[in-house]
Amino acid sequence: MTSYYKILYNLLIISLLISLTACHKKERDDKTEQRLFKKTIVIDGLTRRYAIYIPKNLNPENPLIFELHGGGIYIEDMTGESGHKTPYKLWMELADTEKFIVVYPEGLNGAYGKPTWNDCRADCSVTSSADDVHFIDSLIDYLSAEYPIDMQRIYVSGTSNGGFMALRLANELHNKIAAVAAVVASMPAVSSCPPPQHPISVLMMNGTNDNHMPYNGGTIGNPPNPANGTALSTPDAIDFWVHLNQTDTIPQTYTFPDLDPDDGGIVQKYTYTNGIHQTEVILYKINGGGHSAPSIRERYSRLFEQYFNKQNHDIEMTTEVWQFFKNKRLY
Repeated sequence: MTSYYKILYNLLIISLLISLTACHKKERDDKTEQRLFKKTIVIDGLTRRYAIYIPKNLNPENPLIFELHGGGIYIEDMTGESGHKTPYKLWMELADTEKFIVVYPEGLNGAYGKPTWNDCRADCSVTSSADDVHFIDSLIDYLSAEYPIDMQRIYVSGTSNGGFMALRLANELHNKIAAVAAVVASMPAVSSCPPPQHPISVLMMNGTNDNHMPYNGGTIGNPPNPANGTALSTPDAIDFWVHLNQTDTIPQTYTFPDLDPDDGGIVQKYTYTNGIHQTEVILYKINGGGHSAPSIRERYSRLFEQYFNKQNHDIEMTTEVWQFFKNKRLY
């Protein structure tokens, strides 16, 4: 075979391999799309949107996870349909292997005309005033009637505004939710809601260099804007839940391997165990981390980091949160 025909042959083989890879990827994406559904539900006379992912071969009973977006984020951004990087779409892969149902609810528009959650910040004027507790509560009732859901294993994870909302739900839907996770979020420094009174397992995952939700508490935003309200410091919020749950006050500690030395810092995990009804409190301290969920696979752009500071690449947020959720049961 002449060198010309060798080159042509090799090019044909490479082209075929690329085509097969593209077909397989499209097939995987199509399978995901076939199990990801966009739906609406009318609550209090308002049409609310949500996306739901149903894995194949469900068990007779399956956990249900709600993933709440940050302020200004649409559900298409969460699922990856908008084309942007998003750690939150990885919930769907986990759902396939671990067999749980994932729901991405959407808040109503706030002052800036984009989705937000009514998360109890009394000194915040930019979020929606919708009854989002009733929205999630109604979704739980509706979905549990439609799908085989384990009512002892319903969980809520949220980021930023969604993380504040997750902590609100930990209090007001404690009779239905087994555990919550709040990422780059805290508790309101000035709250319009009664203080939490019911023990529940709580995970927080916050960056020490978060320029939107200050790790040490204070006015939220970049630059800080009084219209966004104020937050408790992360240590104060953790201390609140440690005392409410009556966990051990001395945590177990673990430092994750520094997989990416260029991402600004390391991740330290503090676990407070032996709480009432076996509740626990966990803090992931993202040293040097900014206002974003850590991810190894879904990495935000440099442009994103210019505004939100560094994203950590040492852990996968969804994996860590699922490990926290999976053994929690409603008591």
